[in-house]
Amino acid sequence: MSFTINPAQAADLSQIMTIEHAGFSPAEAATSASMAERIALIPDTFLVAKQGTTVVGYVVGPAFNQRYLTDALFEKSTPNAAGDAYQTVLSLAVSPDYRGAGIASHLLTALATVARQQRRRAITLTCLKRLVPFYEANGYVNEGVSTSTHAGETWYNLVLPLTD
Repeated sequence: MSFTINPAQAADLSQIMTIEHAGFSPAEAATSASMAERIALIPDTFLVAKQGTTVVGYVVGPAFNQRYLTDALFEKSTPNAAGDAYQTVLSLAVSPDYRGAGIASHLLTALATVARQQRRRAITLTCLKRLVPFYEANGYVNEGVSTSTHAGETWYNLVLPLTD
């Protein structure tokens, strides 16, 4: 399967939200307004994978000045600051029809390329326990249970170092 990875655009929002709701519980999922804000404010780190004009997956997160995500990042977006050391991942999701094709790994690789170009030290994210092996297979290090209480779940901090 061939697909392209590019910055998200406002026209992608409805397809992004369909994938968001397929990949996350109602308590975990971002709102349409939050996603629209992210597209507007952090387009350089909101990447979509497309097959033709169909969005098949996406990854999004702002730059941040702390090693681990805070729940506040899920509430309000701000533009990426050049000096922030970390690239975050707030959402990584692939359409159920396209799972298992390596799209999520390609999106993580594309985000790492952007983060290196922006001179970030690492990519940081939180995930559920069942997803830890996927991220570890993509080079992320499990740094233990997060303090996050997002959606009432237990989250794990995973970090991908980008510098030696």
